[in-house]
Amino acid sequence: MRTAFIHWEKVLLASLAALAACSSPDPNTSTPTQDPETGEAYTRRRVVIADSLIRGRILDRNDSVLVDTRLQFVVRLPRRPPLDTLALGQLLGWDSTTVRRRIAEALPYPGARPQTPVQLRLTAAEAKRVRRDSSTTVPGLTLLERHQRTYTTAAGAPVLGYLSGEAQTFYRQAQRYRRGRFYRLRNGGVEAYYNGLLKGRHGYLHPLLDAKGQQHGTWAKDTTFQQGQDLHLTLDVKLQAYAEKLMGNRRGYLVALDPRTGEILAYVSAPVYDPATITAPDQAGVRAELLEHENMPLLNRPAMLANPPGSVFKLVNAAVALQMGAITPATAFTCDQSLVSCVHHHKPANTLTLGLKYSCNPYFYQVMQNLINAVPDSLVQDTVAARHVNLAEWRRYVRSFGLDSVLGVDLPREAPGFLPTPEYYDKARRTRNWTYRSIYSLSIGQGEINLTGLQMANMAAIIANRGWYYAPHLVRAVGKGGPLARFTEKHHTLIDSVHFAALVPGMVAVMQRGGTADASSLADVGITVAGKTGTVQNDEGDDHAAFVGFAPADNPKIAVAVYLENGGFGATAAAPCAVMVMEKHLRGYIAPKRKRWEKRIQNRAQHGY
Repeated sequence: MRTAFIHWEKVLLASLAALAACSSPDPNTSTPTQDPETGEAYTRRRVVIADSLIRGRILDRNDSVLVDTRLQFVVRLPRRPPLDTLALGQLLGWDSTTVRRRIAEALPYPGARPQTPVQLRLTAAEAKRVRRDSSTTVPGLTLLERHQRTYTTAAGAPVLGYLSGEAQTFYRQAQRYRRGRFYRLRNGGVEAYYNGLLKGRHGYLHPLLDAKGQQHGTWAKDTTFQQGQDLHLTLDVKLQAYAEKLMGNRRGYLVALDPRTGEILAYVSAPVYDPATITAPDQAGVRAELLEHENMPLLNRPAMLANPPGSVFKLVNAAVALQMGAITPATAFTCDQSLVSCVHHHKPANTLTLGLKYSCNPYFYQVMQNLINAVPDSLVQDTVAARHVNLAEWRRYVRSFGLDSVLGVDLPREAPGFLPTPEYYDKARRTRNWTYRSIYSLSIGQGEINLTGLQMANMAAIIANRGWYYAPHLVRAVGKGGPLARFTEKHHTLIDSVHFAALVPGMVAVMQRGGTADASSLADVGITVAGKTGTVQNDEGDDHAAFVGFAPADNPKIAVAVYLENGGFGATAAAPCAVMVMEKHLRGYIAPKRKRWEKRIQNRAQHGY
């Protein structure tokens, strides 16, 4: 049992002892109640049995405490200048640079005159110095002590979230800055999603008191104090921190999950920031920078931002085409660049495995063309009706991957992504007579298709499992129980497992010599990775880099999706991040061969490119 927990009997005795000293009766029950037998008047009271540490903790999958309610020390600076910053630094043991930086971070903008006095967080040792010496060295300081949610890690901000009652200053800042963004930037994380289970319940006593403060029964049913339940996350905080170093200040996301359970192992929305920033009293300036930053670091990208997936979507199209009989694993197509350009110089793609290995755009153009233009069970030529039927059927199979709908992750405001319908194209093209040439971008994961990071990672998990998945989730246990019931429900796609098995050799070939991501192979440490790269065309700047994959290929224990906005090629930007997270999870460390590579990626991430 937690040492901070105040036992019910102890709280009850203390509360009963304080009944006579209650400051005022309940405003709704202030009318005296008269005893029908004795005629004596009694007053109704309502006493709260409370514990400032009632709220449950948040722990990672290895039971490391990430968020807890703890005593925090805050010093309030004098409102009227001048402030002797040199003396303040000597009192707290800070150098002059630290004093200026801490005060600047507490101001909403440089040179601002805050409406309320500046408050700075202190350690217990610093608070002890203030309590002992401030009256003589820096007069006017006020030391405050309060229980507040405390973060023990600088990682996992979009997952951990914040307590709404402690984030009011952030809300006010966010509403003042581009109000249209406010809704997208709010993300209370698991703190908000599981608030009802975390917060516990205060106990209430309803005594009838006489004029002397003596109790004479109750006027309503008493309720029992209940401690909030702990949340045990699926995150591995060490893996999370490592993944955040790889992503750093770049725009994008990295989602790693265990395909066997749907448990999310790492969840990165980049640029990254410290979760304590949102609620800390001395971080107003840092919050302002986050709100104003052009890269929108407060946006929860994996759940709320849907993007074209690029060539990684060729895996889904191939699986559907196999199911619908549009191709077989042995189907060959020429690299006909009169259809669509192909950036890879490669040998003929005489099988599906080679088509995936080389990520040949013309190959998958023709895969989708066979699917859309074919007339099921007929030799009739391509018709408008056939195209509508086949696109609708394609969409039905693709939706069974959990696309174009929310997966139900335990975070607020998940986006559904988008898959076009025949009716969508009828309206967009202003005719029912559209042809495959006008929608071919679907074949390479571009155009109207949009997927979230969670959907991309789940797509990799589905292939790893040969056709099924558990909904991705962040909490593996509530209190002493398990996850929410819906996270134990197995979902099956409409694709036969044999067709998923047909994709794996091509995904393994991607990571081997001649494949688009052969430089990211982990064969040197005995790990066979199955992956697929993607480079998403972007008309407004550099292309986006994408990668999905899982490892080990024959017994998958981790599935990863990486997306780097304006990152360039998926093979050179996204794939290295993904395989390093795989290696870190499976082996616990990175092989010396990749240490220089790792350092270069982390350095680029720190500088945001």
